[in-house]
Amino acid sequence: MLLKYFYDAKIAHASYLVGCQATGEAVIIDPGRDIEPYLHTAEMNDMRIVGAAETHIHADFVSGARELAERTGATLYVSDEGDENWKYLYLDGYKHQLLRDGDQFHVGKLRLDVMHTPGHTPEHISFILTDVGGGADRPMGVFTGDFVFVGAIGRPDLLEKAAGVMGTAVPGARAMFHSVQRFKQLPDYLQVWPAHGAGSACGKGLGAIPSSTVGYEKLFNPALAYTEEEAFVDYLLADQPEPPVYFAVMKRVNKEGPAVLNRLPAPEHLPASRLPALLAKGAMVVDTRPSGSFAAQHMPGTINIPAQQLSAWAGWFVDYDRPLYLIIDGPQVAEAVRDLAYIGIDQTVGYFETAVIETLAQMGQRMNCYETAVPAKVAHRILNKEMVVLDVRNQTEWDDGHIPGARHIMLGYLRHRAHEVINGLPIVVNCETGGRSALAASILAAQGAKEVINLQGGLRDWTLAGLPVARDR
Repeated sequence: MLLKYFYDAKIAHASYLVGCQATGEAVIIDPGRDIEPYLHTAEMNDMRIVGAAETHIHADFVSGARELAERTGATLYVSDEGDENWKYLYLDGYKHQLLRDGDQFHVGKLRLDVMHTPGHTPEHISFILTDVGGGADRPMGVFTGDFVFVGAIGRPDLLEKAAGVMGTAVPGARAMFHSVQRFKQLPDYLQVWPAHGAGSACGKGLGAIPSSTVGYEKLFNPALAYTEEEAFVDYLLADQPEPPVYFAVMKRVNKEGPAVLNRLPAPEHLPASRLPALLAKGAMVVDTRPSGSFAAQHMPGTINIPAQQLSAWAGWFVDYDRPLYLIIDGPQVAEAVRDLAYIGIDQTVGYFETAVIETLAQMGQRMNCYETAVPAKVAHRILNKEMVVLDVRNQTEWDDGHIPGARHIMLGYLRHRAHEVINGLPIVVNCETGGRSALAASILAAQGAKEVINLQGGLRDWTLAGLPVARDR
């Protein structure tokens, strides 16, 4: 048997190639949209990809299952659990097998048994792997998708918070309780292979190591310690991170069927002269330079998402139904386009080299900037309420302590709520250390705020300076 692990650290997504070396057949578990790494690995190991299996309809990235079916003829192995709202709609025309609890399918001499594990979503299933060809009569491990992670379990509130399916969080938590009790009956030696690691918004407190065992999780996963359903529900629904707004889009895309790309988009390299005209027409332009460079000088109307943070924040800020333009250096374009396509942003149509800013400035184009200030420089004005203070951290961070008198709008929601704080007064933006607040400053500036200041070092340095902190807990 061959088992290969793939991990996209930018969105904390794990996927797997499982192959039978006796027959040369392989299946991909929870594939991401960029299927080239799977194709390359299969080729290097003399394998043919004959299947693509999904634990559920994903909400945080575009699935590569359809792309694999289109490119390789792979059979799609997908859930048939859940009600009519949780059925895949694009399967006609592709080889597929709908799976329910207790079903199984084979890849060469490997057997995968299906276990219905609802809670994160109603249709969620897990795959228990047995190497029958290797002489094993007991399973080796279980692909748990977004059900059990290392040190955590999947959140049941995404349907309600991100997709707007009201009244689903508590029933989902109750379903998860029963799924967890069933999981605890599996053999302790069974390896656990989840679909996400630390940093994913699909749960809280995910561990950073790639795998675990059932026995280890029973000992140290806090969610598995609960034996009373009500206490479990309260624990699971408390302090979950804010769900990205694009999750509802991803859920629909993966249900209806992602567009087949065959290859990633190739945006056009545009001359500097095009940029002012595009912005004048209201085009969406993301400047991917480091935040310090953007703060010093940028084109009015652009927002700042540094290139390495596109996966994390573009889905929150970018309109999926509008063309997107980037300010980015040529060697970074391919990776940026790949990162954007991974979360369903397929309309990256053009880019400008970062030198466009200096070029246009020299031509007399008006530029914007915003200030960065240490806490000591602005504390007096803040405490005297001469400035609006905006905290863009997560809710749990805010509850643990914040600058007195601050407003709270989590960064991901700011683009649509900036009008609530733009009132003519200077705006000081803070997060924990100054990184997220830099992105927030760019959004406020793009929407017309006249004086924006990014608090250098954020609440961390504010606290170290001995300045007052309010707490809501």
